[in-house]
Amino acid sequence: MTIVHIGMLEPPRLPHLKPTLSPNPSPWNRKVLFKFRPEAQISTREKFVTELKTLKYLACVKDQRLIVGGPSITDPASKSKGFQYALVSYHDDREALDMYQASPEHARVTSQYFIPYQEDLVRFDFEADLGGEDLLGLSTSSHGV
Repeated sequence: MTIVHIGMLEPPRLPHLKPTLSPNPSPWNRKVLFKFRPEAQISTREKFVTELKTLKYLACVKDQRLIVGGPSITDPASKSKGFQYALVSYHDDREALDMYQASPEHARVTSQYFIPYQEDLVRFDFEADLGGEDLLGLSTSSHGV
């Protein structure tokens, strides 16, 4: 088992850090946190996770790098702000990310298995720098190019 930590700090907490865009091509990274209303059945949540995982087969997802996790094991639980599930996916560029968001498969999964039961959602997209790509095995050098 691998534990995945999704940490997001608000920009005002890090005033000395300025975002920079790498001149090298790099994937766009998407993180989404999902919170279901309390009355949503466990079976509904489990079906959502199963269906969400199928989105990794979309051509716009880089190397099928899409993972879904949950329920949250954050300790203390208050740090997760009640969010129960997370998705992390990688895309070659902004166009691929937009294609993912607009795909009929994405619309089907979210409209059928999450939106009717949604309490809250956080979406955070960013461009990964070269060092982050190497760590995740996403750089061109790791693919023998």
